[in-house]
Amino acid sequence: MKMIVGLGNVGAKYAGTRHNTGFMAVDQFASDHQIAITQQKLGALVGSGVIDGEKVLLVKPVTYMNESGRAVQPLLAFYKLSLADLVVVYDDMDLHVGRIRLRTHGSAGGHNGIKSLIAHLGTDQFNRIKVGTDHPQRESVVKYVLSRFSLEQQGPLAEALDHTTQALDEWVAGTDFPKLENEFN
Repeated sequence: MKMIVGLGNVGAKYAGTRHNTGFMAVDQFASDHQIAITQQKLGALVGSGVIDGEKVLLVKPVTYMNESGRAVQPLLAFYKLSLADLVVVYDDMDLHVGRIRLRTHGSAGGHNGIKSLIAHLGTDQFNRIKVGTDHPQRESVVKYVLSRFSLEQQGPLAEALDHTTQALDEWVAGTDFPKLENEFN
């Protein structure tokens, strides 16, 4: 079984914001594979399906971004999954819109959702896909990440989400994550 986690904040107020890029990617992946993410379990919305013979669990924590680890760690334990079976998708201000970056480990880089995951998992050794949102030019970081993408950014964002779902498809099909890093970075 594989677990794909998208980070974001629940509620209409946050839909489509930069900080919900992880939710957007998981929603697109779910749509591509006709998986409904409707079950509430251990602090998350969860959906599951079988893709290429592999059971896949799609997760959107409802703990809000800064407490994402409170949902992810119990789900990993409940399903008896290893960290090798996990990919986390989230927004990254240090990447331009339209870019993605895959990593097998690393620091939180100031991202509170990743800080929570590292704290609850007890390690930074988990697969992740960062989706670029650009860095704010004049506004505060908090205001920026909770704002929506501009019209000019919609095309590059859609392209990044497509690349993210392609990488996830290949991972689910059995491609090693380090190989995916070479292909998509």
